[in-house]
Amino acid sequence: MGNKITKKHILHCSMFLLGCFGILFCYLVYIQVFQADELSVNPLNRRGASLDITRGSILDCHGEQLAFSSRPGERHYPFGAVMAPVTGYAGEALGSSGLENMLGDELSGQSRLLRNLGPAGQLLQSDRGSDIRLTVDAGVQQAAYDALGGRRGAVVVLDAATGGVLAMVSTPSVDPEQVEAQWAELSKSEDSPLLNRAANGLYPPGSTIKVLIADAALDEKVTDLNETFECGGRLQIGDTYIGESHGAVHGRVNLKEALTHSCNYTFGTLAMRMHGSGLEDAFKRFGFADTFTGEIQESKCHLPRFGSLGDGDTAQVGIGQGELLVTPLRMAMLAGAYANGGKMMVPYLVDEVVSPQGVLIRKASPVKWRDATTEQRAAVIDGFMENVVQNGTGAGAAVAGVRVTGKTGTAENPSGAEHGWFIGTAELHGRSIAFAIIVENGGSGSVALPIARQIILALNNR
Repeated sequence: MGNKITKKHILHCSMFLLGCFGILFCYLVYIQVFQADELSVNPLNRRGASLDITRGSILDCHGEQLAFSSRPGERHYPFGAVMAPVTGYAGEALGSSGLENMLGDELSGQSRLLRNLGPAGQLLQSDRGSDIRLTVDAGVQQAAYDALGGRRGAVVVLDAATGGVLAMVSTPSVDPEQVEAQWAELSKSEDSPLLNRAANGLYPPGSTIKVLIADAALDEKVTDLNETFECGGRLQIGDTYIGESHGAVHGRVNLKEALTHSCNYTFGTLAMRMHGSGLEDAFKRFGFADTFTGEIQESKCHLPRFGSLGDGDTAQVGIGQGELLVTPLRMAMLAGAYANGGKMMVPYLVDEVVSPQGVLIRKASPVKWRDATTEQRAAVIDGFMENVVQNGTGAGAAVAGVRVTGKTGTAENPSGAEHGWFIGTAELHGRSIAFAIIVENGGSGSVALPIARQIILALNNR
């Protein structure tokens, strides 16, 4: 009797242990196959940096080295802090960030197939990683960085037709080679030099959002191109007022003139006419409620709950204030849509991945994200934005012989001086370039105009 009980216990124990091994096996398979991609790009995963290989180079669109290694375990960044928002950093103790993280497998020469093979895959691995050629132009990146002049801010420059990123600047920045040595200081700095403001900084857009409001108002048919608005210098909403910048009185203006002179009265009025649903539809149409996938990890924009807004808060959204928060990248995409017939493209950084043997592993193809507006309405708003530069608040960005469009913006900031914005496009060498510039605590949008001009000149001379 006792032997039967003992055998029964042994059987139960064996089945339990076998079940545990089965669960462990299933979990290992899950990690190795289904979680491999997620774990490989985790910044705390330092496996790629520790392998006995020479990491591949990151190159700009002309083949100039942005990051390279001469031997395993080292990494050099010739442009230092200028390129940090693009390349990120690769380290032993802290892991990696940016493209060094997102493309860690390619740079370390380990494909997804080899990665899923685990230790066995390392036997098949090359002693050098693949090279990554970007869409970024080092000369334009340097020009944008220099133009910011050490002020806190960000610049994004895109090819409007493809979504290729020509420059993505964030200041202050940090030399990727010094991140580990200076980590304690950098992580506590109030200037947040480790933050990529271009893709992850969230700001009220100020008057730059008026291009979207004009588009939405025409789409919702709450106005037309012939209506005139009587701006007396302020918009009264109950017992409160929204004033014009510098106390301006614009008088009698149509929609084009209102955008040219950035009339708060007009755009606050239009926002209230559309109420919550019309505004919400417009922001969704341009993708502000969504995120995209790819090498750029953008912070999600913050939209108010449009249905619960009163007239005052609705009018504030119409002039780019209130709870609305956007990234500079998203505003460059907005500007680009009007130069690209209403089409918004997925922004991307990587043009090619080339193996150590010179074999093209991957070539990027532009991807349309959405049709944000009609081709006809895009042409109308694009014309309005051209007039802003020719005859309005964006005149400081004009470049002789180049068609430039834009919209300035001054965004109120509860913790300091207002932020200065400028978004727009330029037609250069047969292509349309879109850009967004923000200078934190710059005081007004005019501070961003010479930055735009220097970027356009740099592109024009390439």
